[in-house]
Amino acid sequence: MGRPPLSENRTMSILNKAKAGGYAVPGMCCYNIESIIATVKAAEAAKSPAMVLLFPWAIQYAGDSLVKAAADAAHSASVPVSLHLDHAQTPELVRRAADIPDGFDSIMCDMSHYEKEENLKLTAELVQYCHERGIAAEAEPGRIEGGEDGVAETADLEGLLTTPEEAEEFVNTGIDMLAPAFGNVHGEYGPRGIQLEYDRLQAINERVGERVRIVLHGADPFDEEIFRKCMAGGVTKVNINKGMNNHYARVQKEMEGKPLTSVIEAGTKAMQEAIEQYMHWLGSAGKA
Repeated sequence: MGRPPLSENRTMSILNKAKAGGYAVPGMCCYNIESIIATVKAAEAAKSPAMVLLFPWAIQYAGDSLVKAAADAAHSASVPVSLHLDHAQTPELVRRAADIPDGFDSIMCDMSHYEKEENLKLTAELVQYCHERGIAAEAEPGRIEGGEDGVAETADLEGLLTTPEEAEEFVNTGIDMLAPAFGNVHGEYGPRGIQLEYDRLQAINERVGERVRIVLHGADPFDEEIFRKCMAGGVTKVNINKGMNNHYARVQKEMEGKPLTSVIEAGTKAMQEAIEQYMHWLGSAGKA
């Protein structure tokens, strides 16, 4: 199945409907075929749209193979599911990923580890490269603190909160999705706990929310109440990592020594159940 033109982009179709419907869609950070299958099964069971997210690690580890498997699973689902590359942190990697035939529907061109002017310049160039191939583009103005498994280590870089003015500058690069930094953190929140600046999110949404879809990173420890507040601030896509993958790790530990196929199936089921919970919290269940 070929990639549709940008005007019919799968990711943007999913997120535009979420914007219109006042709900958000889970973007599940997948590392293996089990998590990909769990995401698709959860979407079909909950009658929810969803997004499968891969990290650059997937390409470094398996070349095009995991990307093609994920694209096949997502695009053959009975409900809308798109494939997204999260945190592609070099221009070379963005272009490499964009050139995989019938692969990614959207790519995060994450140049946030560069200084702002270079970030803006590279983002504009990469957005154009993606758009020419029918791929939607995401970017991160400011810099969200912390690091994630499968992403180049940026945890030592200081987080920089996004301003509405910076959001405007990034929208002018042509991006389709904006991932603002408003106190959200990649990975662990630590002793400080969760301290989100909802007023900042709302100001960003008021400035650019009609032109781009707003994305939430660092949402693993959030509960339904926090999600609701973020959605009120314009969030339509929520990236989930450990909130799914920790269930797979738990099952592997609990079933050590059992037949491998049963461990894989049980782990997939545990992840699916976790994803369905997020779909109900985010309001996407029943919206497919």
